[in-house]
Amino acid sequence: MPRIAGVDIPEQKRVETALAYIYGVGRNNVQQILSEAGVDADKRAKDLTADETARLQRVVDKINTEGNLRKQVRENIERLKRIGTYRGMRHSVGLPGRGQRTRTNARTKRGKKKTVGALKRDTRAVLATSKTAKE
Repeated sequence: MPRIAGVDIPEQKRVETALAYIYGVGRNNVQQILSEAGVDADKRAKDLTADETARLQRVVDKINTEGNLRKQVRENIERLKRIGTYRGMRHSVGLPGRGQRTRTNARTKRGKKKTVGALKRDTRAVLATSKTAKE
């Protein structure tokens, strides 16, 4: 299994797709990386020679990827929170920061639904008994 930028890329996939498994390398810049390294995009990752892997590694090293990129993104978010921007506040509260509606949807950001409001009869009875038991 070829290892590029500290990530084991899948052997069975084409190099073009396998490189996208590296954080910071997407489908948009894969073509540029492959042309700069001089590697055929249709080749499978398991068929890469040691020389081609080394060339890919050199090209990917020029790009900010994996740990450095994650650190940079985390620092940017912390900076937004620290200076009190709207986006930073939305990050801290766990809400979307780019104008999406939150009355419905936004489940990815807000998490599992928590019902607020009327309780069912049996739930209300359980809560009432627990309150009286505490007193």
